[in-house]
Amino acid sequence: MNINQLVFRNLKKNVKNYYLYVFALMFSVALYFSFVTLQYSPALDDVKGSIKGGASIRAASILLIAIVGIFLLYANSIFIRRRGKEIGLLQLIGMTKQKIAKLLHAENFILYVIAMGVGIFVGFIGSKLMLMVLFKVTGVNAIASLHFSSQALIQTIIVFLVIYVLIMLRNKRFIRKQTILTLFQTNARTEQRVQKISAFEIIIGIFGILFISSGYYVSSQLFNGTYKTMLELFLAMIFILSSVIIGTFLFYKGSVSFIANLVRKRKNGYLAIHEVLSLSSIIFRLKSNALLLTIITTVSALAIGLLSLSYISYYSAEKTAEQNIPAHFVMGSEKDAETYTKALSDEQIAYEKNQFKVIQADFNAKDIIDGDLNKLNINPEIWTLPVISEKHVPSFHLGTNEVILSGYNDLLRKFMPIKSSGDVQLLIKKPLNLRVIDMKRDHLISYRFTAGGLPVAVVSQEVFEQLDQQQNPKLQPKNQQYIAINIEEDKKIEQANDVFTSLKLSDDSMSRLALSLDQKQTMGLIMFIVGFLGLSFLVTSGCILYFKQMNESEEEQGSYTILRKLGFTEKDMLKGIRLKQLFNFGIPLIVGLLHSYFAIQSGWFLFGGELWIPMIIVMSIYTLLYSTFGFLSVLYYKKVIRESL
Repeated sequence: MNINQLVFRNLKKNVKNYYLYVFALMFSVALYFSFVTLQYSPALDDVKGSIKGGASIRAASILLIAIVGIFLLYANSIFIRRRGKEIGLLQLIGMTKQKIAKLLHAENFILYVIAMGVGIFVGFIGSKLMLMVLFKVTGVNAIASLHFSSQALIQTIIVFLVIYVLIMLRNKRFIRKQTILTLFQTNARTEQRVQKISAFEIIIGIFGILFISSGYYVSSQLFNGTYKTMLELFLAMIFILSSVIIGTFLFYKGSVSFIANLVRKRKNGYLAIHEVLSLSSIIFRLKSNALLLTIITTVSALAIGLLSLSYISYYSAEKTAEQNIPAHFVMGSEKDAETYTKALSDEQIAYEKNQFKVIQADFNAKDIIDGDLNKLNINPEIWTLPVISEKHVPSFHLGTNEVILSGYNDLLRKFMPIKSSGDVQLLIKKPLNLRVIDMKRDHLISYRFTAGGLPVAVVSQEVFEQLDQQQNPKLQPKNQQYIAINIEEDKKIEQANDVFTSLKLSDDSMSRLALSLDQKQTMGLIMFIVGFLGLSFLVTSGCILYFKQMNESEEEQGSYTILRKLGFTEKDMLKGIRLKQLFNFGIPLIVGLLHSYFAIQSGWFLFGGELWIPMIIVMSIYTLLYSTFGFLSVLYYKKVIRESL
């Protein structure tokens, strides 16, 4: 038998082991090729120009290379160890290490050529779907068409050729370092087995939980005024990151085993078969995979967190635009208003115009400020706020010397705690004492009048007229008129926005719809890229855990044979296997979700006004996709159990 025949016989023999590896390789190639194709797609040129996404896509493609490269190298190391006995037997029959290396090179080359061919074809077809998704989330009106890029093809071939060379070098080094004896023991040494729980592991397990808890606590205090300087904030973030990562490692190294051991001791050794099969894995396997699980958990939390935050911003785009621009359109000057209303009339679009004066005034608000505003460079004794009259807000009813602060959103609540009642002093020539009777969330004027997003003070008409006579000219903007235009028919808002865009008015004139679309476009691109990278990591990490479960199942096949001979049924053992996979895949998933939740909870209000719906949607999708690999692992165990007799 020559080496060519041996190559094809080995491929045929190992197809049951390689099928998921080949699938992962095809998926990686398809993912990378379709993503790089987007870079060179003519249909994306306008999009990249409008949202400056070219640099983001290039940076994401580099990250994708790192994810795919590390995954393929790791997966290859798992499979080369699984073939340790086979390599040892080839050496026993007289094959040199060089010939064995050539044999493996040839096998991998055939797999690579097949996987790359199929992957590039799938990636080419999938690039249109990806382009359609990108256009959908960014709100771009363009036609997504299939485009084959020779540049993308060359770039993909070069990247995966480099990865292939690295894999071959690693395989060659592995064969050169191993003796025949160690080759027959590679499977046994793949997972470290620990016979008992030591006191040291109990201590590091407790410390793991304490580290994670302290990181969570500091993250909850991040933006509530505890840390007042940028240095303190930076050091707090470093502490959160390091304590959570170290705590996660110690959690897998000791905490999980310690908790599982407590469960076993509580039962005084009387365990059902499904508890034996699950608890033994939790106690002795997770600690040996602590570093891998820490990396998977941390990167999963990062992916879920970034995707949730970008989706929060995307989901909240309309609400954010409404806060910044309460009317459909806000004009920067009376000249702009005249030009725009004339154009609306020409297009027969009915509108409602509302115009009133906004005066900037100083307040002494030290009695209602419930925190230290020095970190925001705000002096509560001289606090400048925009002021409007109650007659322009029909839903507000104020008495003389009463004031309502409106526009007090979640972001302000976090950084600037203000009491909902108390007294403030209007600092004019003859200061007026005003009683704060309520704090409203409603935004009444555009952000052009509210420096830093501060609330607007609504006062009675009598107080407003008095302020108008005594206003401080140094505080007033060039234009004090707030001119709002609302379209009466919702179905004509888009048409009115097209008219607004075509007129090219001054920068002070703003469209709520345009602002919303711009935010959706920007955050849609970020969400697409983060989701794409998150999906690639999800698949690669899921495959790695699945590969390790394949190894474990084959190592434990002898135990299943004994259990079957003792009278335990397939159903009895599968119950334990399902519980085992629930822990193997569920623990990293739950810990990752917890990490991401506390990260999101600490600063979500910086990205938008909605938290729960976007976060729950992202976490649910991630959980569903991740659970697929646990389900596949159960199916593989089922096959191994059936073959055990």
